[in-house]
Amino acid sequence: MKTPCVHLASKPASLQIRSACVLVQAATSAACLLPGRDVQAAAGPPRRGVRVVRGLSWTASVGGLDAKRGSDRKGSNMGKRKNSKFARSQFSPLGQSNNPSRRLVVEEEEEEEEMGEEGDVSPPGDLLEKLQCVSPDVRELACASISKLVQEKKMIPSFLQKDVIRCLGPMLLDPSVGVRETAAGALRNLSACGGYDVCDEMVNHDVLTPLAALLKECCKGLDTDVVNPENKQASDKNLIEDVSNEAIHLLWNLCESSSRAVSIFNKEGLLDICILCLRRFNNNIELAISAAYCLQTVSEDNTELLASLTPLSLQVLEMVLLSSEDTTEYLLLRTLVAGTVWNMKSIVPSSSQADTINAVIRILAETLEKNASRIILTLKQVACAMPKAEGEAEMEEELIDTNVAQKQEDGTQKIRPQSNAGNVADEDISDILPTQSEELRHATALLAAQQTALEIIVNMCCSEDPSDDEWEEMSSSDESDSLAEGSGTLSPLCLSAEVLSALTNYLIPKKVLEKTEFLDSITEDACMESPPWRHLIAKMKRIQCRALTCLHNLLSALDLERLGGSSALHSLSHHLRKLVFAQSEIPKNSEFLEAVTSAIRSLMQLMSSHNLPQQCMNAEQLMILCEAGAQCEDISTRVNVVAIMGISGNVLAKEDNTAETLKMMGNFLLQVITKDSSIVVIGEALDAIIDIFADGKEAGKAADEMKLVQALKSFQPVFKLKIQKERKCNLTLDQRLVLDNVKINLRRFIAYHEALTKK
Repeated sequence: MKTPCVHLASKPASLQIRSACVLVQAATSAACLLPGRDVQAAAGPPRRGVRVVRGLSWTASVGGLDAKRGSDRKGSNMGKRKNSKFARSQFSPLGQSNNPSRRLVVEEEEEEEEMGEEGDVSPPGDLLEKLQCVSPDVRELACASISKLVQEKKMIPSFLQKDVIRCLGPMLLDPSVGVRETAAGALRNLSACGGYDVCDEMVNHDVLTPLAALLKECCKGLDTDVVNPENKQASDKNLIEDVSNEAIHLLWNLCESSSRAVSIFNKEGLLDICILCLRRFNNNIELAISAAYCLQTVSEDNTELLASLTPLSLQVLEMVLLSSEDTTEYLLLRTLVAGTVWNMKSIVPSSSQADTINAVIRILAETLEKNASRIILTLKQVACAMPKAEGEAEMEEELIDTNVAQKQEDGTQKIRPQSNAGNVADEDISDILPTQSEELRHATALLAAQQTALEIIVNMCCSEDPSDDEWEEMSSSDESDSLAEGSGTLSPLCLSAEVLSALTNYLIPKKVLEKTEFLDSITEDACMESPPWRHLIAKMKRIQCRALTCLHNLLSALDLERLGGSSALHSLSHHLRKLVFAQSEIPKNSEFLEAVTSAIRSLMQLMSSHNLPQQCMNAEQLMILCEAGAQCEDISTRVNVVAIMGISGNVLAKEDNTAETLKMMGNFLLQVITKDSSIVVIGEALDAIIDIFADGKEAGKAADEMKLVQALKSFQPVFKLKIQKERKCNLTLDQRLVLDNVKINLRRFIAYHEALTKK
């Protein structure tokens, strides 16, 4: 069936990116426009979500989102929903691989054999003792073994008990360059697999001091190579770049997890080092991509960093944006730098804002324009036509032997079941194996670029959150009637005219909509045929989820005309219904359910606000979706389906002969408020009940038959106690504000209906 499109105006001629003089002007004015302030407050707390999920092997690459973003937004608001924003993802042992030169697993096995008896693994204490050996080879092998062992999360606590961080930190400045590289790789894996707590511990143990010193030494070597390339031998250059790449990855991990690490990044002046690594994009694209990921992370909400930008730094960013190389690695690099420039837009003079925004969104549009399924299928066919290297053939055999792909009874293969549908399974080792295939590297980079582009657009369409002080002031009184007068609802999102025009001109809604389609079965089958390619399937599914979240934000940000009018919304409702009900059962992937229900919710809110007929689903489909969503562990999904029920019920309450359907909806919502464990979901359900049964003949008839007022009156004190119990420890300030608003509305709703009964 033809994919519905959210129409926008035809694409204009390519707009020119802002000139170097504009960037220089921005840099020279940064100091006066953006005075430095404490970056702890500027950077905010560590974000979770969607944008970056890191890789594992000691030379494995770190990958794109949890963006995370940068997926995740637990505990959504009731009432008018705040737009989703991708922040940092929960650390995962897997990520995008764009490193073609990772060392073979065979080499690591040989190293283990040299460390001890075949089949034996040295305990953490023995390995840490070997770090003090006089032989640099032994120290390097010890670091490599630690790097591999910490990929197993169960091994991390034993290493932490032996003070692995303090032992590895000095190794970053070891006289041997090989030891430096493997030590940085071991710390990088520890930070990636250990998560936020381990990263905080690494910052507390002052790993950033030797790391900064190492990067500054590398900077001297890289800078000399840039100035006098003829005086540098290739081996020296590669060693410096390899160490720099591992160190930049470690720095990125720490800054992504800790606002204190970002503050140290600013204090140590590490921006210049990242810019220098980025500047080498024509010589070492892998190093440049690592630096670009790091820059995108540290530039978010970091006024102190923006104030320190120099004209040279901005010229390098512009040089990358203007690069014309047509490979997926360069596409990923330009997308990351576009995200960095977006983070820095506040220092661009107002006269150049439009050009800057156009330049960023043009690159995002070019990234999303690529047909990933078709390109990956072509790359896979090219890879199959080429003879496999001996190591790659052995790697595929090992993957099959270790049951990464399990045989079903019918002889087909499937990916090992995942513990969390939103994340790649821990058992999937595809990304830690050497990426020998150039085609696979290109495919992985393309998916990373598209996921990053979608996450940038999601964040672009987000309003800024009020400060904690503002929320405290608004919610200072539990019973303030002013909350019920509209102050408790979130203000509508207002994007600048430049952003709205660029989103429209570059057909961003249409391109995002195309990414919400299910994965092409031919491409999926082609990837399943080869073990090294299988991990791409999960990445493509994640892009679909990011696109649905992006669609949710676009529906909240753009007006009806820019979205293509009522006909486009009706087509979109048909498309979303197809995504949910195309199969015999509703998909159980929690990440997909959260994303698709967010999009449906935004669409229904928009159609309701314009009094358009709801065509997203019929009453039976609505109940199936809501019952499935109510069983989901993800709070955001449960909030979404309850809100969807409320919007549908509010529309039905204005129609004739709908009392039975309204009663069915009311009973569902009453079940939610009595059985759901989350006060946030309960508050949303009460809000939906108030919306549905506030007024109207059919609503009144249904409420009387189900004795709604009596049920709510008996639940009212329970709700009040739940709020008091959780408000101080488990609720954010905005959640407390909205729940207080619901509490007041509930009291008024009961009083109003009791007054009607007495008449």
